[in-house]
Amino acid sequence: MMEPIEKFRRSWSQGGHRVDKPAPIFGQIYKDYLRQIEQLDLRTLASKIGIEIQDDSILIPFFGQRYRVSARQITDSSGKEPIHAIKVVLCKYLLQYPPFEPAAKDWVSYKDFKGAAPFVDGFQNNTERAIARNFAGKLKELREASLGLCAQDPGLAWNYQLIMMFDPLPHLPLLLLFNDADEEFPAQCLILFEQRAQQYLDMECLAILAWLLSDYLHQSLRGPRTTIM
Repeated sequence: MMEPIEKFRRSWSQGGHRVDKPAPIFGQIYKDYLRQIEQLDLRTLASKIGIEIQDDSILIPFFGQRYRVSARQITDSSGKEPIHAIKVVLCKYLLQYPPFEPAAKDWVSYKDFKGAAPFVDGFQNNTERAIARNFAGKLKELREASLGLCAQDPGLAWNYQLIMMFDPLPHLPLLLLFNDADEEFPAQCLILFEQRAQQYLDMECLAILAWLLSDYLHQSLRGPRTTIM
């Protein structure tokens, strides 16, 4: 069963929205993913990724929080089910995890990935432009929010006021580049992935990953809990 791609695409183009009552199709997708997870050798997969397994559950760190994934359910550290978008990303990550570690580690923009075209405009609206808009004039706050998500300064000598590297999932880092507004230019944000990221997640899930980052950063400013379903 495929994800409701058209529904996500409408969200990309409309700037995001919160869904308090997820569509029934989401529940069906979730159940299908759990059936696929049941077919995995989670112990071998956990060893390959380098993460912990407890009983029949694999424990995946995601933006500094730990989620428990089993063939029965997906829960956060408090035992609650996360939003649909997080379930999709975690399941696709496990199901798509490559047999060997990909070598391509050059940093690229989202639009450079093959198959990203349907999501590019929405990606920029809901992630890069949203972060630039929310943190214009708030460079210090953006740095602090990034550190709160366990980001680090990668020490790159690039012409940006702030460069932070996040590790949302094991072996799948992303870079946030930010220049604050000045008298001539508005604030600018760019998000980069390693080229090999496409081996770990498909284009829809990479877009979701960046959208979640935007939401988590905005929450530090007392923004909405989430703008993605």
